[in-house]
Amino acid sequence: MTEFIRPRIIVAGTNSGVGKTTIVTGLLSYFNREGYRVQPFKVGPDYIDPGFHAEAAGHGSYNLDTWMTPPDKLNETFIALSKNADISIIEGVMGLYDGGEDGISSTAAIAKQLNAPVILVLDCKSVGYSIAATALGFREYDKGVNIVGVILNRLGSDRHEAMVREVMGKIHMPVLGAFHRDDALKTPERHLGLTPVTEVETRVLIKHMGEAVSRWVDTDAFLKAAQQAPSMFVDVRNDFSAEKRVCIAVAKDEAFSFYYPTSLEYLEKNGAKIIEFSPIRDKTVPEADGLIFGGGFPEMFLQQLMGNISMKESIRRCAERGMPIYAECGGLMYLCKAIQGFNGECYEMVGIVPAVCKMQKSLQRIGYVKGETLLSSIIADAGDTLKGHEFHFSTLEYGEGFPWAYNLQGSRQKEGHLEGYSNKNILASYLHLSFDGNPKAGEKLIESCERYHCSKEGK
Repeated sequence: MTEFIRPRIIVAGTNSGVGKTTIVTGLLSYFNREGYRVQPFKVGPDYIDPGFHAEAAGHGSYNLDTWMTPPDKLNETFIALSKNADISIIEGVMGLYDGGEDGISSTAAIAKQLNAPVILVLDCKSVGYSIAATALGFREYDKGVNIVGVILNRLGSDRHEAMVREVMGKIHMPVLGAFHRDDALKTPERHLGLTPVTEVETRVLIKHMGEAVSRWVDTDAFLKAAQQAPSMFVDVRNDFSAEKRVCIAVAKDEAFSFYYPTSLEYLEKNGAKIIEFSPIRDKTVPEADGLIFGGGFPEMFLQQLMGNISMKESIRRCAERGMPIYAECGGLMYLCKAIQGFNGECYEMVGIVPAVCKMQKSLQRIGYVKGETLLSSIIADAGDTLKGHEFHFSTLEYGEGFPWAYNLQGSRQKEGHLEGYSNKNILASYLHLSFDGNPKAGEKLIESCERYHCSKEGK
């Protein structure tokens, strides 16, 4: 067992929409600007918030999720990334105690696992003394969660702030920050949540967030709270990296940006060289032994994706040659025959998945799922179990005999549902997974790419 002592703190909320992302992004920007080595993390499977974190901190933000990744691997990742940081700041998900079934991967569960103190963000709009009951209830609900203070948000005036500070004093709850309402701090939103960082004037927004933190947060007290985090005792295995055996090209641009860093790193450590390409701007896919299309917002770039005919033809040729092609969510949509946008118009896509994707106005599926593989594929054998999550607004229109990839079941569902397309060298579905949490799937993808590589070489 190794003892780990580094400053770390979780910024949680009473519920979604209280301002966690704005405050955490501002804190990251502030400490980065002040010369601190700050490491960001995000509880849960979200892809978008970590993009804001990375822009503010100057390097990658990582997800902490005990459904997607086993707890021991999560601890290893956290320690490996935090060991050289002056402070690790972890943004919570939803409300402090919200998560999967039995609170799995809730912010509270991660706080206990990492032995990390918690700062609770309180939305004070239209409330005065009553907010103390909220803070007190969160503190008393689970004494195993160490709430060391609060940050007040959306205060209406100096008088309002003084009132709330007074009542927090009565319950002996330290106030580490007090943000007044500021529309300039609002982050743009769209149907999947916050707008990706590549689509907004992020540097200006994040700079403003950092300035707000310097004005409204007691950063010395915040840092001191993080420094009081007690020791963690963990088993740390020696890191290794296998010889590169295959090259996998990953679609990465404005339309496709949903990737877990640990998932791609797992592939790299186990023999894959990862290169990137843009389905929007590049003419063809690069020379590779396999393709990965992650999630994102292809529905916001339909004209550009449809118009890049040479790229679509290049992907079709790869599929015809037997190259392994793996796609998740937005990647699945792009590989379909067409996408029907929110405007009702259809846009021709790659066409190697025999279905039409249709955007809907309401969320179709969300949550953690466990899936049984129905057909052997490039990442799994029939009967294998995979764990991941779903979050999508689109549906598929398909014909008879569609080769379903999975039977997926949510943590709170009694019955499963058929999902994904699996046919020879192509696997495309709405399932988001992390290869470090599904190591057999990652290993089999590399093996599939290696077989293809050898077939090209005539071996």
